[in-house]
Amino acid sequence: MTTPEKITLTPAADEKVVPLMVYLPGKLVWGDAVVKEAIRVSTWLRTNVAPEVLTLFNAKMLIPAAGAKLKPIFQPELSIFVSQIIAYHLIPPHQEPPDFDPTEPNRIMEPVTLWVDTFRMEGHLRLSALSSVKKYLDVTREAFTSIYDVEISNPLLPEMGTLKVPYLIVRQNLALYGKKTG
Repeated sequence: MTTPEKITLTPAADEKVVPLMVYLPGKLVWGDAVVKEAIRVSTWLRTNVAPEVLTLFNAKMLIPAAGAKLKPIFQPELSIFVSQIIAYHLIPPHQEPPDFDPTEPNRIMEPVTLWVDTFRMEGHLRLSALSSVKKYLDVTREAFTSIYDVEISNPLLPEMGTLKVPYLIVRQNLALYGKKTG
């Protein structure tokens, strides 16, 4: 069996290549997405221009398992139905400006711990100063929720260390939400 070769991406003049990390049930996938230049990728799946299928080029996939030897599986092109995506973010150092006005009054950054499959995500949920995580989850009906200043780790993969990202979105109904500890 031969090793697949990497694809050389040449985006059109109105496109850009953006590195993404995608969390799926039982899998972690990362690679390059080709999108229109005007697309704000960090909030893309929350918009009406979100695709039904996300294609990653030069994708690598890990299947986390306790005690397993980590060796990413390479796919030159991998199509993922967006309905399978639990969370995603830009791969550092790539980032975009915040999607909110930090001077907006009566807003707080509430510490939260998310569990996305086997990944622990310590971050902040931006809420009304009069709200709580529980109230927010009770009343919002959005598919994806924004989480800020996130530290991502996996107890099954301690060798992975901690990945810090300024922003990620998570499928609201597929994550577990807890109070941030420590």
